Amino acid sequence: MSKASHNYLGIDLGTSEVKVLIMSGQGSVLAVAHSALTWEQLAPGWAEQDPSSWWNAVIDACKQLQAQAPEQYAAVNAIGLSGQMHGATLLDEQHNILRPCILWNDTRSAKQCEELTAACPQLHSIAGNLAMPGFTAPKIAWLQANEPGIFKRIATVLLPKDYVRFLLTGSMVSEMSDAAGTLWLDVEKRDWSDSLLFATGLTRSHMPSLVEGSAISAHLNAHAAKLLGLKSGIPVAGGAGDNAASAIGIGAIRTGDSFVSLGTSGVLFSVTDRHRPNVQEAVHAFCHALPGMWHQMTVMLSAASALRWITQTTGFASETALLAQVAELSASDRESAPLFLPYLSGERTPHNDALASGVFLGLRHKHGAAHLAYSVIDGVSLGMRDGLDALRSAGTQIDQIQLVGGGSRSALWAQLLANALDVKVEIGQDSGVGAALGAARLAQLCESDASVDLIEAICRKPKINSAFQPQADAVRLSEKRQKLFRSTYQSMKPIFQAAAE
Repeated sequence: MSKASHNYLGIDLGTSEVKVLIMSGQGSVLAVAHSALTWEQLAPGWAEQDPSSWWNAVIDACKQLQAQAPEQYAAVNAIGLSGQMHGATLLDEQHNILRPCILWNDTRSAKQCEELTAACPQLHSIAGNLAMPGFTAPKIAWLQANEPGIFKRIATVLLPKDYVRFLLTGSMVSEMSDAAGTLWLDVEKRDWSDSLLFATGLTRSHMPSLVEGSAISAHLNAHAAKLLGLKSGIPVAGGAGDNAASAIGIGAIRTGDSFVSLGTSGVLFSVTDRHRPNVQEAVHAFCHALPGMWHQMTVMLSAASALRWITQTTGFASETALLAQVAELSASDRESAPLFLPYLSGERTPHNDALASGVFLGLRHKHGAAHLAYSVIDGVSLGMRDGLDALRSAGTQIDQIQLVGGGSRSALWAQLLANALDVKVEIGQDSGVGAALGAARLAQLCESDASVDLIEAICRKPKINSAFQPQADAVRLSEKRQKLFRSTYQSMKPIFQAAAE
């Protein structure tokens, strides 16, 4: 059988769902399936998820795929993984899960971030990133202080997608893009840092081995193959963290290639050919999923999740129904709409402020659900502009972006984002499955030596379905609101602190 007849399975473990797809050897998406996930907030600022739910969702979604496209599914010859980053998945010596996974949007470890920074002066130079509560290392420091019994039993710490890999293969392996988000990786050297591990009471023995995202990490074992209805022994690629996988899915593999992802969180991602940190403005500097490549990234903790929140709060049946009313607002309605700080889970770039919270400024009796929804998507867009300016201050030039994630389904939001960023925004084919498609592409790459020509052939850019140019009048309004947005945060910052105390 030629490799052209092979198909590839991409598994994307998100926060709210597992998404799986089959990609042909020619790069076409043949079938897609989803299985929903939930997470718990047991206390303000906490976010946890049961790792067993990931595996159940993977099995469910794969069975859906098999039912949809049985012949194409049977031809799957390699698997790629993508996943939510930073989650602390803890195993004991018998490989049992010790507690629910503490997720990327959990902010309980703010104090431990300060302690790690003070105790490990070389943290920024090695990890290339600020210590933030979302990262994995501060979570372990929190456990050491607050759940010492659990901490003492930790044998291995895995990231979420790497726990799924363990169940697929029996091997404990991670890759560079996801490992870079732990604060334990020497990001420039692409290796675990003994000194950073020591700062949280761990050693290399607690870590999985490392491969590049386009390399084979392990092979599907017989037990998992039987559960999933796949061939035993097929390779599983290293894969990528969700954002690096999205980049692979839209062909962002060259220096300067950039995209915005509007999913549960909001991400602005730009590819670099070397490690370029900017810790002063909370820019993330991580490894890309391809050898010899890195990227910069800014992160908002609430993006499409903020739209979901306002939809539920106002009683609308769907985001689409609410956004239809937003589209009817006049220019004057938009100008007089409240300002919204979208910090429903705290914030990363550029504030690194776990105590920040959501704020509406300027509410009046005349404001209804449509005004509030406009304020929410406008506030997220203004927050993304903060991220763009942080990247630019680090010397990164971005003139146009692709839009991916759930937010890419809204032309209204895409135009608002183009105005806020004052750059061209494009939406490509398959924009809603970027990370799963990227995982499948990495699976295809792992079958062969990933030469530059092969990488460019497989990781090609998508056909552009729509493009949005900045509108001069709307750009001026956005710049006016941006100034108020930033000054509102600065005024509220001491109030956030006082409220927390």
